[in-house]
Amino acid sequence: MFENPLAQFFGLLSYCLGIYCFYQRDDRRLKIIMFTMQANNCIHFALLGAKTALLSSAFSVVRTGLSLHTKSRIVAWLFIVVIGVWGFYLTDVWQDMLPVVGSCLGTYALFCLQGVRMRLMFLVGACFWLANNIYVGSIGGTLLEATLITVNCRTMLKLYRTEKMVNR
Repeated sequence: MFENPLAQFFGLLSYCLGIYCFYQRDDRRLKIIMFTMQANNCIHFALLGAKTALLSSAFSVVRTGLSLHTKSRIVAWLFIVVIGVWGFYLTDVWQDMLPVVGSCLGTYALFCLQGVRMRLMFLVGACFWLANNIYVGSIGGTLLEATLITVNCRTMLKLYRTEKMVNR
């Protein structure tokens, strides 16, 4: 686990970016910071040799960038199909599909949902990424997803309370 300090450094950097990302209440700001975090994740997973996680992160960079400009369900489903096919092709063991499923859920969230529902789908996807990060030995990634689950729940609660107050 500590054999690759450079990879772990990038994982810990993603940890910091991810925490900042999910504290955002503004959907656009969240996506911009997420884009940066996922680009960093590409470096992290490449250094760890985790090919399906790298592929999923690379697709996440592109899809998050596109989600800033469109809410197209067609684009979402195209990404989901491409990620799923490539992930299946690269899979050596069933655990390799964990980041693929997480990326598919995140893709749907980014293009088709907003507010609390978007963050709820991110929460489910984070559970798949957490399992992946434990499996590939990513210290920063494991800390990131465990913390994001907590931070995301806190932000969803605040958004829910705000929406509830507005709808009174």
